[in-house]
Amino acid sequence: MNVTKLCLLLSLAALTAIADTSETVTEAKKEKTVCAIRDLPQQVVLYTIYRGNLDDVRPAVEELFNLAGQKGIYPIYPDVAITFVYLNDFQHVSREHWLTEIRVPVDKTALEAAGKLGKMTDVKTISPMKVAVATKPEGMANPEPIYRTLYTWMLKQGHTPIFGPQETFLTNVETADYAQMKTEIMIPIWDVPSDKD
Repeated sequence: MNVTKLCLLLSLAALTAIADTSETVTEAKKEKTVCAIRDLPQQVVLYTIYRGNLDDVRPAVEELFNLAGQKGIYPIYPDVAITFVYLNDFQHVSREHWLTEIRVPVDKTALEAAGKLGKMTDVKTISPMKVAVATKPEGMANPEPIYRTLYTWMLKQGHTPIFGPQETFLTNVETADYAQMKTEIMIPIWDVPSDKD
């Protein structure tokens, strides 16, 4: 139980710092957060590890797409959803040292380029996984309430986080305005076996 609480506290602390504290007040904030468990299928991703403030991440994303074009790696269309995997605790690490894995789903033929793209950029297969998921609506700048609700719900359902959270950007990515993006916040989980003695 101590590990579960520690994972929860670290993840909540990390995500508190993700968004700007000035929130846009909209109807979206009044929506109730709906939490669910989802099975994610196996996927192949082109990824890079980005170090720095997320306010400055756009050039890294553009560079990743440029590299894909140069190497003949094809993102899966029509819905190319960029995912950020948050690798460290944003509350305890300065913004210039935040680590984020930026993932783009690609065709499985991209695996031919695995190991040939650099030290921090590569292609890999992500195994199927179970995640707890909730949606951050457009119009919300600070996702902290969603993270709190999702973690609380997940633990009450008997699930334990096994990795840090990830966020998939669904709409308005081109605006580079986090508050205007609809995202899915996902936490990889495993089921805690119930005591049946």
